[in-house]
Amino acid sequence: MRHLVTLDDLSNFEIEQIFRLASGMQSQLETWAGICRSKLLATLFYEPSTRTRLSFESAMERLNGGTLGFADPSATSVTKGETLADTARMVTNYADIIVMRHSWAGAARVMAQYTHIPVINGGDGSHTHPTQALTDLYTIIRRKSKVEGLTVGICGDLQFGRAAHSFALAVARFGGKLIHIAPNPLQMPPWVLAQLEQCHGQIPLEVENITEVIEKLDVIYVNRLQEERLPANMDAAAVRGSYLLNAEVMKNAKPDAMIMHPLPRVNELAYELDEDPRAAYFEQSANAVPVRMALIASLIGLEQLILTQPPKRHIRTSTTTCTNANCVTNYETYLVPECETFSGNMEFQTCAYCGNLLS
Repeated sequence: MRHLVTLDDLSNFEIEQIFRLASGMQSQLETWAGICRSKLLATLFYEPSTRTRLSFESAMERLNGGTLGFADPSATSVTKGETLADTARMVTNYADIIVMRHSWAGAARVMAQYTHIPVINGGDGSHTHPTQALTDLYTIIRRKSKVEGLTVGICGDLQFGRAAHSFALAVARFGGKLIHIAPNPLQMPPWVLAQLEQCHGQIPLEVENITEVIEKLDVIYVNRLQEERLPANMDAAAVRGSYLLNAEVMKNAKPDAMIMHPLPRVNELAYELDEDPRAAYFEQSANAVPVRMALIASLIGLEQLILTQPPKRHIRTSTTTCTNANCVTNYETYLVPECETFSGNMEFQTCAYCGNLLS
């Protein structure tokens, strides 16, 4: 049984197989209809979602499977104090696969530890969003044929944007060159930068304004300001304007650049760009369905992947308490802290649940 909690649960070769399967499903939907008949997907959404939840439900329905779940945790036993571990044990009895979104970083890992069915992380706090990263890579490959060698600018809220974290690590894994565009308070968190350098040999260029690098970019990946995650002492208005993308800015971009956004947008991506042929964000959203169809079929085991070894991870019990206030270990007190060690030309440890660097 395999889970997808982070992209490190899949090898690059397995990801490429999922993309080939997704492409086949996208072009020949009728051929694959019925593969998940009698199978059930549980959608456990403790946090608001439109695209992720509906695209997963659409994916399962298109495979003739069924869905059950919730999008309002206040109507569930969580209000009675039920733990993630017990929810996991219960849902195992009702479904064949779970997709979960939660505001706590590391919540999906807890769910995977206590179930006997595959778990897919649909976003855990400001940590990761692996299926969004798969969709993003797939969209780039559909347009550009490859990721390797492309210059990819990730702009917006990189500190708290889980889609940006997963996307940066995915691009690096597949050989893209990263530029991070954000005001200083919203630049990539240290744990992402440490992994980019240690695991992929990348030290991305960091700039504050997109106009500084727009002409270099093959891919422009815009993220909204995650206002619901900002610390109380951060002024949202003061950090919002430096990465606005509009037609005037795009005059200096490459003719074949592509504009991406995980959506929803607020005011960082102008509506006037919707008709620009370089805009790929609605295509990106549509691509989520075949990618998630392929992932569901593969994890359930109905479509066999040629399994290869995912990146080797060194995880062990930790004596260090995670200092991330949003880490699941600070809420689910029965959990034993675990750390992941990265070795090489430097060594560091992160919380195995939320990725936070440990001292």
